[in-house]
Amino acid sequence: MEKTLRFVTGIGILREGPLHAALKEWLARPGDRLEVPVGGFVIDVVRADGELVEIQTGSFSPLRPKMDALLDAFRVRLVHPIPARRRIVRVDEHGMVLSTRPSPKRPGFTAIFEGLVSFPTLLDHPNLTIELLLCSEDHVRAPSPVRGRRYTRDPGERRLIEVLDGVELRGAADLARLLPPLEGEFSTRELAAAMGTPLALAQKAAACLRALEVFEPAGKRGRAPLHRMA
Repeated sequence: MEKTLRFVTGIGILREGPLHAALKEWLARPGDRLEVPVGGFVIDVVRADGELVEIQTGSFSPLRPKMDALLDAFRVRLVHPIPARRRIVRVDEHGMVLSTRPSPKRPGFTAIFEGLVSFPTLLDHPNLTIELLLCSEDHVRAPSPVRGRRYTRDPGERRLIEVLDGVELRGAADLARLLPPLEGEFSTRELAAAMGTPLALAQKAAACLRALEVFEPAGKRGRAPLHRMA
């Protein structure tokens, strides 16, 4: 049966808008205020108890000025959604569904290292809580990828279906608990195998955990640098 996604407007223009808006509604509690100016920035949610809640769906690097300005004076909760279950939905310019398929990717909580690698020591601040949400999402895209001069782009729009699970990180120890048990010395390739993730993500995880002094250097095996738990 033919279906229309009437909420689709401007595929690729408001890439994260729908997901961001849905999470803001999901997070809001009685007494909270939305889109509040604080210290020269607009905060997604200000709790009744004064906690500032920011939703960040992509890299953390754009948050650096905001975090530098606010963390010393306010408690901040940084909410990061991870698409643990995702369906790819292709639509035409009118929002008519052309095809759907499940994505083979199933990222877990360790996907946080993709964003945190921008400035991992952020997690050391006592006023910061990072809340990770594993989500079921529809990723709504145009009929075919947009081809640029150098690479193919297919950003689409992320749309929340359901929040499946969540965890809070309040320091390096909480971050370390996302890892499987690690003993002795290990390379990033061995870390990737233990985590069940691509090598690139394990390399970012190692960089974050070295910066937070969870990992320490342990020499080399051939040309491969080794790490161990500090």
